[in-house]
Amino acid sequence: MIIHTSDDLATLADRLSSQDAIALDTEFLRERTYRAELCLLQVATRDHAACIDPLTADSLAPVLPVLAASPPLKVLHAARQDLEVLLPATGLVAPVFDTQVAAALAGYPPQVGYAELVRRMLNIELAKAHTRTDWSRRPLSAEQLEYALDDVRHLLPLHAELTEQLAGLGRLAWLAEELRPLADAGQLVVDPEDAWRRLKGLAGLDPGRDVLARKLAAWRERRASDRNRPRGWILDDAVLREIVLQVPRSTAALQRIPQMPESVVRNSGTDLLAMVAASEIASPPPALPKRQRPDPALTAAAKRLSEVTATVAAELAIAPEVLATRRDLEQVARGDAGAAPLVGWRRDVVGVRLLAVAAGS
Repeated sequence: MIIHTSDDLATLADRLSSQDAIALDTEFLRERTYRAELCLLQVATRDHAACIDPLTADSLAPVLPVLAASPPLKVLHAARQDLEVLLPATGLVAPVFDTQVAAALAGYPPQVGYAELVRRMLNIELAKAHTRTDWSRRPLSAEQLEYALDDVRHLLPLHAELTEQLAGLGRLAWLAEELRPLADAGQLVVDPEDAWRRLKGLAGLDPGRDVLARKLAAWRERRASDRNRPRGWILDDAVLREIVLQVPRSTAALQRIPQMPESVVRNSGTDLLAMVAASEIASPPPALPKRQRPDPALTAAAKRLSEVTATVAAELAIAPEVLATRRDLEQVARGDAGAAPLVGWRRDVVGVRLLAVAAGS
């Protein structure tokens, strides 16, 4: 049931390599680290399921070629997080079929959970007793392993049913397009220079503060990665935001920032102040932007586009947000040709209609 040795892993790899599709899932921890710690790797064929223990296995080498080969197809649910976890340990896993993505295109709720999808499609109720298990602790009980194996036992039946449904609906090409980013390893890691995109509450900044926010986010990302510690342990989001807003220019000013740990000032204060200086923000800094009221014209246009999206979604029996989010529709209303509903399969399905309505607004 749980595999530790290279010989057993090689035997399993032989079994997996002969399949056209295999099921895959992971259990991991990331509360104390930047990179998630892979604690268990579950795999299944149509008639066999097993857990691989990466914490005690001699080596994962025997299965690595299988995870990169085509075939077999790897079937996962909500695959992105598992692929991010596996990437440092096994390399890029491909090709992939994501049952959550496929289910949304077939008309099930977006972001539907695995247990709920199994219940809806296969009429099977899964146990929930070990949802908070510390998967890094050993030994794992028989009950814990059974729970983990349930996460892969039903993936191949889901794959078969969803493939049939999407083929009948003529949406397999949609699915292929949606899954394409998962085949790009670059999509599964955070570029420090893009880390600022994760920040909240810093919209509409003046140019100097915008530069500072980007510098701080990139610095934090690199340091978290180098030390393998969570971003918030390096610099909390709220503290980072206050540095950007207050623009401290001295150690004393850093210390006055609410919730600023003394250890951060002591160990990283010089770096933080250097980034403030390099951002070339005027002294005193520009006034903070006032919260702008929504543009009535934009709001009205987005509402009209939302009504079109809802109509198309009802015709297709899928959730409107699968076609376009509120933010997507605001981009269309602003004339952004790169908005998600205007590219790929969405353009033909809903984008042309959105453009017609936007042109008449």
